[in-house]
Amino acid sequence: MRNVEFKAELRDPDLARAILRALGATRILEFGQVDTYFRVPDGRLKRRETDDEPPEWIFYARPNQSGPKVSDFTILDEPRALERYGTEPLPVWVVVRKRRELWMRGSVRVHLDDVERLGRFLELESLVTRDMPEGRARHALEEIRRALTPVLGEPIDRSYSDLVAAEEDHAAERRAR
Repeated sequence: MRNVEFKAELRDPDLARAILRALGATRILEFGQVDTYFRVPDGRLKRRETDDEPPEWIFYARPNQSGPKVSDFTILDEPRALERYGTEPLPVWVVVRKRRELWMRGSVRVHLDDVERLGRFLELESLVTRDMPEGRARHALEEIRRALTPVLGEPIDRSYSDLVAAEEDHAAERRAR
């Protein structure tokens, strides 16, 4: 599967909610997530645990670049992940904990994320399908991104996992001094 993604710092969650309501977006729910990332030779692999849902495994590849970017991903349930990756523990790289508020506008998922140790972020995901080719998916995402410009800080060019890993490295350096 494929989607177009955009991520940025979120400066004003309340104003973001007001803008989303004005756009006709629907608030779906709020939930906690724990993403455990594993060391793999290529791409990213995480085991996602979401409140009141069975765990799922997500493998994805996407460039670290600012602005909208394409992500190719595969989602596996626990039994299929065990078939593919085996039953031996994989080497854990980093764990990302967050509270996520999910909104939908058309085919675009809007995430208002509060990531432990990092802060607040906005993430947009527009799924690419036969009925929603990449160009239309980008347009739908861009329309929402433009409307949310007043609440956005710096665009984020990488995964939360990279940011948490960098934070852990900085903390280790401070302790070593």
